[in-house]
Amino acid sequence: GSVVASYPYDDSPTHRLTGVYSKSADDEVFKYLAKAYASHHPIMRTGKPNCSGEEGETFPDGITNGAQWYDVEGGMQDYNYVWANCFEITLELSCCKYPPTSELPKEWENNRESLLAFIEKV
Repeated sequence: GSVVASYPYDDSPTHRLTGVYSKSADDEVFKYLAKAYASHHPIMRTGKPNCSGEEGETFPDGITNGAQWYDVEGGMQDYNYVWANCFEITLELSCCKYPPTSELPKEWENNRESLLAFIEKV
């Protein structure tokens, strides 16, 4: 897990594991939507999720192009964009894939304003 808003493409023509910016035709729209979410999230907007084992990982403005972060061949985000013309971003909301129940109220507080801002933009 991490704390970042990721946008298409997740796959790249070279299929290198990481570091390839795979720009879509609607790249500016995707960045706009990702920033709308990230800019309202208290951790995401810092670009420094500080996840255990990945302390040096950073994301400018709390967003990333999927393939630049890591290449995912055949992902749902790309499939929906290419074949259904759906604009989809992926939200990584926690360093922990399965946060304990006691953490859920804090996670809601961290994400409430981001979700509302994102819905307004959409």
